[in-house]
Amino acid sequence: MILSVETRSTAVVIPPVQPRRLAKVPFVELTDGRLQGVVSSGSDIERVYVSSIGAGSHGLSCSTNNNRPCGGLRGANPCKHLVALLDEAELQYGRERVARYLRIEVDESTHLVRGLKAHHEPSPAATVFSGFLRHLAYLELPGSEEPIPELHWFPAVAPAGER
Repeated sequence: MILSVETRSTAVVIPPVQPRRLAKVPFVELTDGRLQGVVSSGSDIERVYVSSIGAGSHGLSCSTNNNRPCGGLRGANPCKHLVALLDEAELQYGRERVARYLRIEVDESTHLVRGLKAHHEPSPAATVFSGFLRHLAYLELPGSEEPIPELHWFPAVAPAGER
């Protein structure tokens, strides 16, 4: 019996469409009505930017993890962090899915940023950044075969020798 997505007790994990460069954009997600993520600074290894684009509204937001505004974001012109976020979202989720989620209409040869009807719209950077830190914390846990309560919704995968 095949269960529909709505009746499953585990989340369907969708692998990236193409390999991503995690050093530049370590965290990208389509959630809460936004494409949002964390983008590394090109000039300071200790600085990251929390960037987001509103779905439908195309509201742009970019600031450091300390809530300092990005100097490259000027009104309707996306900064390089937002362009990098869009590029990595395409690799993670695929162009069609990102365009559909953000409600962008462009042809195949046009960059998604061209389809934005953008304006500045601050978003909750602290919420996005804390989600990123929460994901990082799982990397520090010691290896174990015991379930992690916070990750109960991820599907269980049998070890390679037991498949």
